[in-house]
Amino acid sequence: MSDRYLIPANSHRVEDSIKRSRFIASVDHAPDTESARKFINQIKAEFPDATHNCWAYAAGPPGDTASVGLSDNGEPSGTAGKPMLNMLLHGGIGEVAVVVTRYFGGTKLGTGGLVRAYSGMVKLGLESLPTKEMVKTVTRSVTIPYPSVTLFKRMLPNLEIEILTEEFTDTAGFSLEMPEEHLTQFITRLTDMTDGKAKITEK
Repeated sequence: MSDRYLIPANSHRVEDSIKRSRFIASVDHAPDTESARKFINQIKAEFPDATHNCWAYAAGPPGDTASVGLSDNGEPSGTAGKPMLNMLLHGGIGEVAVVVTRYFGGTKLGTGGLVRAYSGMVKLGLESLPTKEMVKTVTRSVTIPYPSVTLFKRMLPNLEIEILTEEFTDTAGFSLEMPEEHLTQFITRLTDMTDGKAKITEK
């Protein structure tokens, strides 16, 4: 499984009217089950008078079903939560929660119509959702001899490494954050560059 994937950059909302019923889809970042449930409760509190606040979340990488949840919230079983979750799992975006709020407009949609309405609202929300890349990172402390500092700093951008702190004593010390996928390559290159004199420790 890739260490990189798209996640919601911020909360997002779309609205549509389907056969006189008002549908509002609210989408947000949900890195874990707790965040997802907090967001769902927040939307329920925002629309307490809604006919339904149906929801689904997938709090993991895209397509991962280890931390998922759903609710039809009073709609016929299987017509809201399940199609919503299905859209989330196939939407290519990870760590995401969605609540579709419905204000009933007097016209019944039928089970097929409800499935299309709820999955369609999630699709609409995901299509226009601002996203950012989730990168799994690690931090390390390194100390290196002074002659290696210039080459060391030149290497960092290619490996997407960020210097958090610097400390200069008898050696040059750095606290670094980097994508986990680059760690092995970084250690190899740093060891070669300093003839094995670099010290690398976990923070």
